[in-house]
Amino acid sequence: MKRLIVIFCICLCMCTLSAQTTRKIRQLEKQRNELKQQIAESETLLQSTKKDVKSQLGNLVLISGQIEERQKYIQTIESDVNSIQQEINRLEKDLVRLQKELGEKRQKYEQSVKYLYRNKSIQDKLMFIFSAENFGQMYRRLRYVREYADYQRLQGIQVQRKQKQVTEKAISLKNSRKAKEDLLKQGEAEKAKLEAQEQERKQILSGLQKKQRSIQSELAKKRRSADKLNAQIDRLIEEEIEKARKRAEEEARRKAEEARKAAEAAKGASGTSAAKTETGKTPVEKLEAYKVDSEDRRLSSVFEKNKGILPVPITGPYVVVGHYGQYQVKGLRNVKLDNKGMDIKGKAGANARAIFDGEVSAVFQYNGLTNVLVRHGSYISVYCNLSTVRVKKGSLVRARDVLGEVHTNADGETILHFQLRKETVKLNPELWIHR
Repeated sequence: MKRLIVIFCICLCMCTLSAQTTRKIRQLEKQRNELKQQIAESETLLQSTKKDVKSQLGNLVLISGQIEERQKYIQTIESDVNSIQQEINRLEKDLVRLQKELGEKRQKYEQSVKYLYRNKSIQDKLMFIFSAENFGQMYRRLRYVREYADYQRLQGIQVQRKQKQVTEKAISLKNSRKAKEDLLKQGEAEKAKLEAQEQERKQILSGLQKKQRSIQSELAKKRRSADKLNAQIDRLIEEEIEKARKRAEEEARRKAEEARKAAEAAKGASGTSAAKTETGKTPVEKLEAYKVDSEDRRLSSVFEKNKGILPVPITGPYVVVGHYGQYQVKGLRNVKLDNKGMDIKGKAGANARAIFDGEVSAVFQYNGLTNVLVRHGSYISVYCNLSTVRVKKGSLVRARDVLGEVHTNADGETILHFQLRKETVKLNPELWIHR
């Protein structure tokens, strides 16, 4: 009975391992499909056919963003190939071990069958039992005959179970090898597409390199506009910080007043009067210099725990066409960009959405467009270039709530400019959102 239980447990473990292999492959496939879908959707974002500098710069950042997405996808494929190869190596070792164990089980089973065959007649078994010297020995021989018969049946069951394990392991190995072959083919196809996109990017660069002066003029215009927008954002954030400081001071005063009243009540109960200073006023402890109140601290802590998994702040297909920080545009001489956030190109009609729970602290206009600031404790997310908004100052929002529609300009570009701050410190939003 114990042996049957052990065999059942081993079989159950092997089935579980086989299921784990299948689940792992499916999980990797699901992750790849999400990236593949994002790439397919981003390819639907139209590129301008105009040849002016502004349009060509737009095409350049779009194709560069699509190249980054495809490179990321290829890296994921290569990583998954390595993971599946490790699984194949493990399955091959398990298969060799199981085949060896199956051979040993078969050998023992054959020996037990041969033994029973030599002593197969009832007469032989009865002679073996009744030739015992006493009743005790006869009972032990009878029990031995029964147990050996059970042992022989158990050996047959073990052989069947082990054969099933070998078969299942071989199927898992075959499926893993097929998954690897399919991935390798997919990787080669993606590399071919990437090479075509690189060629397209070179053609755009070739056209832009002849228009250096026009490029600098266009970028200077964008830089001036961005500087004015950032100055307005900075001012609003400073105002929000000042409000947070006042809320914290008020909270500290309230707590100090409550503590003072509690102390006076305790002294009154004991028949003593409140202590007075030389000026006759009750001493109050110096206010602690909070930057945020208790609720802000709680929300900030929760926000920080979601770093790297916050949702993309735009709905529908998208491509990142502007990265955070200062960087040189690859392929263009003396073309340096300085971005305080990130630029995300979406499809016409795309909406800006909140990346986390918070409160709308400002809604303001700039260049005929609307911009929204949402406070998440010490953190503030900024959504720019909206044509319409669905929120107002003081509105409470939840993660993924729509804030408004992203503006589509005359060139057909729908670009959300997104920033993330911790008080006055500018953060790289790409490190916080999940792509």
